[in-house]
Amino acid sequence: MISSFQTVFAVHMTCESCVKSITSALTKIPGVENVTCDLETQLVTVNGTAAPSKLVSAIKSTGRDAILRGSGGANTAAVCILETHCPNVPDPVRGLARMVQVSPEVTIIDLTIRGLPAGTYFATIRNCGDISKGAETTGGVWEGDKEEPRGQLGTLEVDSAGIAGVLLEKKIAIWELIGRSMVVSRQNDTKDKEFQENAEDTAVGVIARSAGAWENDKTVCSCSGKTIWDERKDHVVKGMI
Repeated sequence: MISSFQTVFAVHMTCESCVKSITSALTKIPGVENVTCDLETQLVTVNGTAAPSKLVSAIKSTGRDAILRGSGGANTAAVCILETHCPNVPDPVRGLARMVQVSPEVTIIDLTIRGLPAGTYFATIRNCGDISKGAETTGGVWEGDKEEPRGQLGTLEVDSAGIAGVLLEKKIAIWELIGRSMVVSRQNDTKDKEFQENAEDTAVGVIARSAGAWENDKTVCSCSGKTIWDERKDHVVKGMI
């Protein structure tokens, strides 16, 4: 059973009508326990067990965009942008994994995929974060000396439109994942098997620390001068979800 956790989104709201519309859309999602909208800070806080990707979709269904601002508390959230390293692919981004630690030993992984061929895929955490040659240089599955490696996350089904989403619960801590890599592939890895090639249907990314709830209140990037909404548009164009 998935443990309850908190997720915060930046959402452009102008009045109580916006609040009612967003609250109504979110409370219809199974697993949502509580929704709080703050007009002054332009933040929407959701408590429950629903996947952040489903919450984003619900907010967008009201005609508003949403930016995930954090999940969980300080040092308990991570993110991984998944890309293909197959040569000559114009748009390499294939998915996003959001991770939040909801107890001392349990982490929720919200994995979404777009743009991969239909079929069954296997998600794994790899020993190292070297993705210089894609999945080939990520090493074996994390803690592969065990009968069932902790890095074996599970499977997901990509539909005919190239889309998949799964919410996984694993007995791991965020600090154990930072700096490692994640691989999503049709190849079913074992502790003695490593990748030998970069297929177009293999996606890989480095797991990085993400701001926890309320930790990141940035509205303008100091290096680019862009607002978070400008950055959001750039990411969507690149295939981010």
